[in-house]
Parts: sequence; C-alpha cells; structure tokens
Amino acid sequence: MSATMHNHTSKFCEGTTLYREFVAERAEIDRHKWIESEKQGRDVGFDWALTDWVFHYRNGWLRSRASRRGR
Repeated sequence: MSATMHNHTSKFCEGTTLYREFVAERAEIDRHKWIESEKQGRDVGFDWALTDWVFHYRNGWLRSRASRRGR
C-alpha cells in the first residue's frame, strides 16, 4: 500500500464510530493500567491491565457509554 493510500485510509478510519470507540476503550485501559500500577508500586503492564479491565470493568463501561448515547 502506498503512503498516500495509507494516509487516506487512516483518515477515513479515524472518522468512524468504530475507531472512536476503540480509541475511547484504549484510553480507559491505559487509565486503568496507570491506576493499578500506582496502587501496586510497579508497572503492571498493558496485557495485565487489559485482561483485568475487560474482566472487571468493560461491561459496565459499555453499558455506561450506551446509556449516554441513548441506546
């Protein structure tokens, strides 16, 4: 894929709801990673934070986002 085509595709994707939801979810995982790392006094790592967040918080986060959008 050429650089021009890649840039066009990236700009198209960035405007989609799917991409915006991905970015919002990634930000929540990064926030969770920071909070848990602070609590434990060490870097817990992204994989651990992702797994912990999905297991404990993702469903509630999704429900909250859906209710704010009126779904």
